[in-house]
Amino acid sequence: MSSTPHRRPSDEMLTIDQVVEEIGVPRATFYRWRQLKKGPRSIKFPNGSVRIRRSELERWIETLEDAA
Repeated sequence: MSSTPHRRPSDEMLTIDQVVEEIGVPRATFYRWRQLKKGPRSIKFPNGSVRIRRSELERWIETLEDAA
């Protein structure tokens, strides 16, 4: 057994392009949700790139299911 820690698939770092493709909304809609603090939590790196953890995307979607 390897002692190297393995990254869980749920912790995959998704780009905004990957997220909008997966949930089926335009980029502009996703950016508006981010601006209004209604989207999934995201991580902004010093170089300006933004990533969303898969686990956070799934958690966010679950909150929408609860609210429906």
